[in-house]
Amino acid sequence: MTQKNMINTDSDKNGFLHREITYKILKCFYKVYNTLGYGFLEKVYERAMMIEFDLIGLKYVNQSSMEVLYFGYNIGYFNSDFLVEEKVIVELKARETLIKDDPLQLINYLKSSYLEVGLLLNFGKKPEAKRMIFTNDRKKSV
Repeated sequence: MTQKNMINTDSDKNGFLHREITYKILKCFYKVYNTLGYGFLEKVYERAMMIEFDLIGLKYVNQSSMEVLYFGYNIGYFNSDFLVEEKVIVELKARETLIKDDPLQLINYLKSSYLEVGLLLNFGKKPEAKRMIFTNDRKKSV
């Protein structure tokens, strides 16, 4: 991905889109992981993340229903675990390790919405975090 594709008004000087928000989300993720560890259901981690978001003042919607757009037409919906600050989709997993389809789910969410940044967070045997970007200038159907 070129630097040009990542730059917008919420970028830092290096073009790192929504850096401050994603940093705060990751800080919450690692705090929850370090406190609870591996082995709980996804819903437990989700609730713990809500507490951490509240503690640091991040605005979020839990289980946010988002439109799937196709050339401006609403053709369905998906539910993201979190929509943070109306800018970042957060998808949680609680499995031993991520599987190859997990990032595809998040990329599809980004491709079919106005959002450009997503985090895939797995509370597995080892914590896994993937930051994904799909800028609006690259989207054909939104």
